[in-house]
Amino acid sequence: MSERLCTVLLYSDDPQVRDRMRLAVGTRPASGLRVEFVEASTYAECVRVVDDFEIDLMLLDGEASPGGGLGIARQIKDDYENSPPTCVVIARAADRWLAAYAEVDATLVHPLDPVTTAATVAEVLRTHAPA
Repeated sequence: MSERLCTVLLYSDDPQVRDRMRLAVGTRPASGLRVEFVEASTYAECVRVVDDFEIDLMLLDGEASPGGGLGIARQIKDDYENSPPTCVVIARAADRWLAAYAEVDATLVHPLDPVTTAATVAEVLRTHAPA
């Protein structure tokens, strides 16, 4: 069985949050999927990464400052005809309505559970990201 290599953009202004996201996803979130990561700490870096790389999934910190992941998700969806699928990590499950407005494909809640995170990332990659 061949393995599919996917590139995941990790966005947060906090390097520790990016590390926690990377560890929760892991390099092999599911059988047949291998992940490599690129990072961004600002909106401008997110745009540069989306322009420069084939991004299969954007994993965005909804609590980042000054540009939160929900706002970045919505802006990239509006600006790019073929924007990558997005998963936003939010602080409260009640914020899922904001995620729906931002047109994200999935949400996760801080603190990240590795089992749920890997399963969610794998599901988004399998159903939304181009093969």
